Amino acid sequence: MRLRVVDLETTGGDRTSEIIEVGFVDVVRTNEGDGEGWKALPPVSKLFRPRGEISFHAMAVHHLTPDHFCADDPHCDEYKLREMFAEPADVMVAHSARFERAFIADTAHGGLPWICTVRSSKQAWPEAPGHSNQVLRYWRGFKLDPALADPAHRAGPDAWVTAHILMDLLKEHSVEHLLKWSNAPRDIATVPFGKHRRKPWSEVPDDYLRWMAAQTDMDIDAVAAAKGEIARRKAA
Repeated sequence: MRLRVVDLETTGGDRTSEIIEVGFVDVVRTNEGDGEGWKALPPVSKLFRPRGEISFHAMAVHHLTPDHFCADDPHCDEYKLREMFAEPADVMVAHSARFERAFIADTAHGGLPWICTVRSSKQAWPEAPGHSNQVLRYWRGFKLDPALADPAHRAGPDAWVTAHILMDLLKEHSVEHLLKWSNAPRDIATVPFGKHRRKPWSEVPDDYLRWMAAQTDMDIDAVAAAKGEIARRKAA
């Protein structure tokens, strides 16, 4: 089995942004050492020249500026992603899979299922001080080669850190379990944002619930909770 851990850097934070760097690490089964386990193959990364501008907020995160790109660097599109993902895989993985899935079409990887390591880590390690990949990196005590793991917020290094989070999760949980955690909505007792923040769902007006349920770019757990409350009221 081959699990493909992907990380992207983009020109901004919304879905109109462009991919300017792709990094991935394939995690594969191994029989090295004591019994069967997993190992991470060397990271692969590639820069893609943006057609538009890179926002200053994005630069402040990944520190990629126009000076990093040459005039003959390709733009990123589905065909370039297919070339990068030419080696067949079984599962796609990202630390916040919802973000990567918004930019990588299913046709670029053959419609593979996704594991989200942030959602999985929240289930596996609810006691963690945080669930970003850098917090988990140090909390779980990973001893990673800085040449592969740094700098943070670049696609190759972040994919390398996420690959180690994935392998840590796989020590106690199966791929199937992680897929289930990644795709099942989490229970949310109260509204997490907006004018009804911290209210129990039972106290939220019907029209607000219907509005939330119709959103396509909102937190999927909140949308699922709104739909669940609507269904509960109809059944009452």
